Amino acid sequence: MKNVPYQCGLDAAIDVIDGKWKVLILWALYERPRRFGATRRALPGISEKVLAAQLRELEADLVVHRQVYEDTAVPRVEYSLTELGRDLHDALAPLGAWGDRRIRMLAEQDEASSSLAG
Repeated sequence: MKNVPYQCGLDAAIDVIDGKWKVLILWALYERPRRFGATRRALPGISEKVLAAQLRELEADLVVHRQVYEDTAVPRVEYSLTELGRDLHDALAPLGAWGDRRIRMLAEQDEASSSLAG
């Protein structure tokens, strides 16, 4: 494997999901294929420019598929996860479960601190 810039598989995976929005885009597209506008609505706070750039990068990384439908009056584009993208989503599921546990623990800690102060 010449010219591979990665030290290990984790390095290659982090390169794909690096950034604030990519994991959330994967989550949105895992639910179902979406058009650009629907994807943007599923991710409050993301700008069109950032979403377009992130989708292009995910497509280049082979985890998102961009399908153009030109047989309609107005051509439309739909985004979906590739098999590699679905595998990546599944690999991130334990990390999401860990994050859920952390959120609960932080909430419990905050609640305990509030009851001691009040």
